[in-house]
Amino acid sequence: MNIKVVRGNPTPEELAAALAVVRVRAAAAAAVPPGAPSAHDAWSDPSRIASRRLPQPGPATWERTFWPG
Repeated sequence: MNIKVVRGNPTPEELAAALAVVRVRAAAAAAVPPGAPSAHDAWSDPSRIASRRLPQPGPATWERTFWPG
């Protein structure tokens, strides 16, 4: 893996901190078994929203169309 500083002049401490973050993220990504669901999959699952009670048609429906979460 090659990392290149494109702009600025980081101190050795800043560069070490940035590289530590990159290495930790790479190690975490490598530790996930193939085919395992990720947190992003659960967040984007449509059943997460569909499991809630949907607004019923009526004169004040526009007040209930916001889904907090």
